[in-house]
Amino acid sequence: MYSAYQRLLYLAAALALTVVVLGAWVRLTDAGLGCPDWPGCYGQLTVPNEEHEHAAAAAAFPDKPLETHKAWHEMIHRYVATTLGLTIVGIAGLALANRRDPRQPVGLPITLLALVIFQGLLGMWTVTLLVKPLIVVAHLLGGLSTLGLTFWLILEARRQRAMSAPRVTRRAFAPAVFALVVLTLQIALGGWTSSNYAALACPDLPGCLGQWWPGQADWSEAFVLWRGLGINYEGGVLDAEARVAIHFAHRLGALLTLIVMLAVGSRATRERQFPPPVVQAGWLVLGAVTLQVILGISTVWFGLPLWVATAHNGGAALLLLAVINLNHAASFPNGGRLRLG
Repeated sequence: MYSAYQRLLYLAAALALTVVVLGAWVRLTDAGLGCPDWPGCYGQLTVPNEEHEHAAAAAAFPDKPLETHKAWHEMIHRYVATTLGLTIVGIAGLALANRRDPRQPVGLPITLLALVIFQGLLGMWTVTLLVKPLIVVAHLLGGLSTLGLTFWLILEARRQRAMSAPRVTRRAFAPAVFALVVLTLQIALGGWTSSNYAALACPDLPGCLGQWWPGQADWSEAFVLWRGLGINYEGGVLDAEARVAIHFAHRLGALLTLIVMLAVGSRATRERQFPPPVVQAGWLVLGAVTLQVILGISTVWFGLPLWVATAHNGGAALLLLAVINLNHAASFPNGGRLRLG
């Protein structure tokens, strides 16, 4: 039963990563409201296909004409997310059934189930509240939290059990936690940039609109989290100056995040006292942040091509996993050494 639990964890992690990337794809193709209702699509469980279904959709949603390709983008995302949710239900069920096994955690799988249920609610609110940026960012963070917690459970399942109770190695652990906090804030800022359609507000590099510090940025409007109900945020509602402020803040955050990741990753690879798993985790952080910087620069340099922008979101997920891996490796006296079998 424990082996079945482990296999479901790997499936859930793969599905969670897919859901995160598909979510970015949906946002970038302006398909967040491709289906204006939830959980179905124009009153159906699949995208309307027949002529009579199109007529019914037009009658039910006269202000939202059916765009079939956008509707399919959204429904594919929902199908994979639903599969992920059912997989996590299975994980929690196996954890409860196998709770007498000393290797079997129970609290974290139940927490994962609660998280994915809340994530489903955020998915519903994303549609019913008309892709409100605050909800979109929360939905993004919820998806990445689901991925991160699943990955942590995988690391726990593979970790060779220590002879004594786990002890935190603070010389490695405290910087790793700090890196995780900084990265989480930067991911939230990236979600805010995307959900407010500010990804190309500064179309040039390395400056912004020909300046090192854009004087026309409207900081007072850029980070208003709540603007009331009933506003359709599809396409964005902010003026150009507010979007410039958001984009430039994301660049500043990216610079800070890069500095922190380089410092923490380099320290993990160079400290002689750290065990090999911590050193390896440090190298993974350095590799992931390098890839993410390249993707971020390419997104602006090439004018937001869909595959690069989507990969940039996937790169953020991979960097998050690398930092979580570093936190896990630094959390135990043996450096989180993993079983090979």
